[in-house]
Amino acid sequence: MVTLRADEISNIIRERIEQYSREIKIVNTGTVLQVGDGIARVHGLDEVMAGELVEFQEGTIGIALNLESNNVGVVLMGDGLMIQEGSSVKATGRIAQIPVSEGYLGRVINALAKPIDGRGEISASESRLIESPAPGIISRRSVYEPLQTGLIAIDSMIPIGRGQRELIIGDRQTGKTAVATDTILNQKGQNVICVYVAIGQKASSVAQVVTTFREKGAMEYTIVVAETADSPATLQYLAPYTGAALAEFFICILKNKK
Repeated sequence: MVTLRADEISNIIRERIEQYSREIKIVNTGTVLQVGDGIARVHGLDEVMAGELVEFQEGTIGIALNLESNNVGVVLMGDGLMIQEGSSVKATGRIAQIPVSEGYLGRVINALAKPIDGRGEISASESRLIESPAPGIISRRSVYEPLQTGLIAIDSMIPIGRGQRELIIGDRQTGKTAVATDTILNQKGQNVICVYVAIGQKASSVAQVVTTFREKGAMEYTIVVAETADSPATLQYLAPYTGAALAEFFICILKNKK
């Protein structure tokens, strides 16, 4: 039989008291009401913010988008096949964001800014919100520099300025992708960063575009964001926001270099 001395017991109690922490951690949690088609209805996330990342019990990440009085609509960033009715959800306190850095140049990534080209991880020291507020009209610089697409018909009839938007619209197989890829190829040596976002295309079509960019040396200044036809609808929805966030990051870098 082991006997304990009174001083040993007092030392153990004293150590436990010194190690005791009264820090209180408040976690905003909720319960899944229903889930399907990439959307989950969650009850109980009373303090959640619009666009905040939430984590489900089985590890899936979602974005809180539809804030209603009695439930929250969460867009799932994954298939969500393991999520069940009644499982718990917790808010992370972070607004949806992606890592950004100059290391993304020349890489092929998905909507979560994760590399899918098999060339290893991308180091990033900062993040950017996928939905950043646009600068006001007064603070923006007026369009002063043209963007040459390299296509004579377009450059002569539809002058495009850097900082402008231009919509390429047309039926299937009319050459919309060819116009976009040719424009990217013609930016070589023009100090232009290009972000090509492929949404809902076949994986073979995306691979063909990336191969063309590499053969022509365009991947040095290009980022490809790809969510193919078999990707979850949520990630296809998120892809253009990811591309825009990366483009805005490089806009800030180019401004600082001038």
